Amino acid sequence: MSDTAGPLKETVGRYGIWSIGLRSEDPDRRGERAEAAAELEELGYGAVWLGGNSTARNAVPLIEATKRIVVGTSIQSIWEHDAAESAASFTELEAAHPGRFVLGLGVSHAPRVEGYRRPYAAMVGYLDELDKTGVPTGRRVLAALGPRMLELSRDRAAGAIPYLVTPDHTAQAREIVGEGALLAPEFKVVLESDPTRAREVARAYLALYLELPNYTNNFFRLGFTEADVADGGSDRLIDAVFAWGDETRIRERIEAFHAAGADHVAIQVVDGGPRDALPREAWRRLASLLA
Repeated sequence: MSDTAGPLKETVGRYGIWSIGLRSEDPDRRGERAEAAAELEELGYGAVWLGGNSTARNAVPLIEATKRIVVGTSIQSIWEHDAAESAASFTELEAAHPGRFVLGLGVSHAPRVEGYRRPYAAMVGYLDELDKTGVPTGRRVLAALGPRMLELSRDRAAGAIPYLVTPDHTAQAREIVGEGALLAPEFKVVLESDPTRAREVARAYLALYLELPNYTNNFFRLGFTEADVADGGSDRLIDAVFAWGDETRIRERIEAFHAAGADHVAIQVVDGGPRDALPREAWRRLASLLA
């Protein structure tokens, strides 16, 4: 229920970091990940969102290395981890570190899941099972894009963590979820002021997502066209879903989400390097410009 999101809104703060690299299970990188998480906490970020198909297990080293920062999955696929498994992991982590973990759930994408079917009904059933095992509504969030899933995030979770969206989507989402629910969109940032280079980096990163109908259908709902999603994405689309430019422009683009109704923005740095890198210098620059 939306009225359960209050404590979570307070603990995640206005800004967080979305990262695939922090999810890594490579034992050789465990120390590096822990050190990076501790620095993010020192820099003032309120949350870390573990990109890709992440689980509570991925959150443990980061939580153990920090004192207050919230760690959430963004997302855990309901197709790859059953509800009983999710509940057991949540309960164990909550017992050891109360209030530090948020279970972010999503339905993934049909091209990536064998037997994909009726995603909305599947999510409802999954939440029913979590209710039976006592996972608190206020400690789970949904990767919601369309109206029905946004309504579900309002009624059966603490709120929504929409991925690859615009401030216009945030404004529409706020109308649906109401004031009580947490609304924490992800937003991609390219710390590059040259338009050609910035769009080149962004377009290369976006290509993967343009193959997934959940995202392209959402773009169409927002007024983009087939031409916008063709050939790697139009400049109009690139400029809508990525921030680039000087520090003032990037700050304004991030703050536009708050003006549209976001409680929290999960910032993902895109720099043309490996998707699982830890761009710590970029995270420092962002903390400085958002201070």
